[in-house]
Amino acid sequence: MGEEVWIAMGVGDCVGEKAVSVHKTTFKGWVIPGEVPPGALGGGPEVEAGETLDCIAGHFRLFQLEKGHRFSTDDVLTAWYGTSWCGSAGRVLDLGSGIGTVGMIAAWRLRGARFVTVEAQEESVRLARKSVRWNGLDSRYEVRLGDFRDPEILGREEMFDLVLGSPPYFPLGSGVTGDHAQKVACRFELRGSVVDYCRVAAEHLVAGGMFACVFPIAPEEQARRVEQGAREAGLSIMRSRAVVLREGERPLLGLFGMMRSADLPEGLRGSRWEEPALVIRARDGTVHPEYSRVKLSFGFPP
Repeated sequence: MGEEVWIAMGVGDCVGEKAVSVHKTTFKGWVIPGEVPPGALGGGPEVEAGETLDCIAGHFRLFQLEKGHRFSTDDVLTAWYGTSWCGSAGRVLDLGSGIGTVGMIAAWRLRGARFVTVEAQEESVRLARKSVRWNGLDSRYEVRLGDFRDPEILGREEMFDLVLGSPPYFPLGSGVTGDHAQKVACRFELRGSVVDYCRVAAEHLVAGGMFACVFPIAPEEQARRVEQGAREAGLSIMRSRAVVLREGERPLLGLFGMMRSADLPEGLRGSRWEEPALVIRARDGTVHPEYSRVKLSFGFPP
């Protein structure tokens, strides 16, 4: 694609990227919402050498490697979009869940929901499980190690109201892979493409459930890939929203909300509602006013 689309969320500006010993209720005039997890009160796992502990949603924190894959705007938007438009989510599945960014935000927004996440990289699973303990989610959040395409990872009977996914964007060999295994797997299709995400999501959606994902819409062939994935899986893209990284630039990313075509009235099958683009930063580099409100909605400082 040429352009870099992973945007750092500025986690270092937040309550602290190292272990937090004193519970805070405000940050730069912002009243931090949501439940206070055990980690914020000193009851969570410790930050080890080479790790950071960063704000993710309200009082929730996320363990990350200092030099590995770091969460970014496309991750958080996936969680926000899916939890905003799914009608009712009691069970949630996160495919290719990485260090847990998407799932943690969704769990913060959906306090009564139960989660299953699937990730193939052991190091990412280790970090995600630490975040689960820190955030006090053990009773409703399961992190599975494996390739989500493996039929033994998810039982046929396991069905979910909401499936989330932030697929890798590029076929292997289509660009510079980088020097860290975690980063390579997040960007390049080592274990499946957006087509695989759509297929597995469709197989595990309850009647009327939703699959939400993020994927490039530039160049045009990238947009066609997500449309192909939906079509082959028997999904209809019900709504989508382009994401503009800086005001005045062309949109590079798209957010997609899909449902099984068979669950829809005939007039809605294959018919998409395209929302106005979401702008991340204004022309002067400041956070766009709407995106400030979006960040507040998933418990992140505006």
